[in-house]
Amino acid sequence: MNTLEINSLVLAYLGDSIYESYVREYLIKKGLAHVKNLQEKSLEFVTAKSQARIIKELIKANIFTNDELEIIKRARNTKVNTHPKNCDIITYHEATSFEALIGYLKLNNNIERIEEIINKIFTLR
Repeated sequence: MNTLEINSLVLAYLGDSIYESYVREYLIKKGLAHVKNLQEKSLEFVTAKSQARIIKELIKANIFTNDELEIIKRARNTKVNTHPKNCDIITYHEATSFEALIGYLKLNNNIERIEEIINKIFTLR
């Protein structure tokens, strides 16, 4: 399978679930024991606004390879027909680019790199 040929929105679909799983595990390991608290705290990481902020911070921190930046740019520029009501289209594109990168890395079995990026996110908080 050539992951460069997969639609960015499909990569984001996969990346969203992977990223959310890491966030949930992180919050549980931090000792949050009530679902309501877990859900509230997870919003700092998993909303489109949060992901857009995160991707900007990571780009500014210069942590991505050129190949990863290409995936991010391709996903950010992907045409979409709809976006959530709770964010603007630019924010949605930025969040989608982050999710697409995670999905791309997963399909390429680059779990170590996913974990490096995720750990960087957790240290920023």
